[in-house]
Amino acid sequence: QVQLVESGGGLVQAGASLRLSCLASGSTFSRYVMGWFRQAPGQDREFVAATSGSGGRTYYRDSVKGRFTISRDNAKNMLYLQMNNLKPEETAVYYCASGSELRSRWSDTFDYWGQGTQVTVSS
Repeated sequence: QVQLVESGGGLVQAGASLRLSCLASGSTFSRYVMGWFRQAPGQDREFVAATSGSGGRTYYRDSVKGRFTISRDNAKNMLYLQMNNLKPEETAVYYCASGSELRSRWSDTFDYWGQGTQVTVSS
């Protein structure tokens, strides 16, 4: 079982940057696909970004391409999401997630979830 703890959320103005971090438990971190999701009030949770176990492959939802960067440090069991030029509509709780393998749908890929960290972007 994997335990995930996110940090780094906060209140920022539109156009600002934030870096989210996720610390994972366990000794097999590099085997896991890792990802970030977000959920705004009253909306479904949506995929934001993901990375393969080695970090060599990354995936993004279209609306964040060029502004967000997902990365991982397998030596430290850490996952990151660098978010630049944030927009008010990106206000949400951001969740870190892990999965054993890529599946055809992002919603089916991830098995373990963190508790989330709030990101609020003011206009």
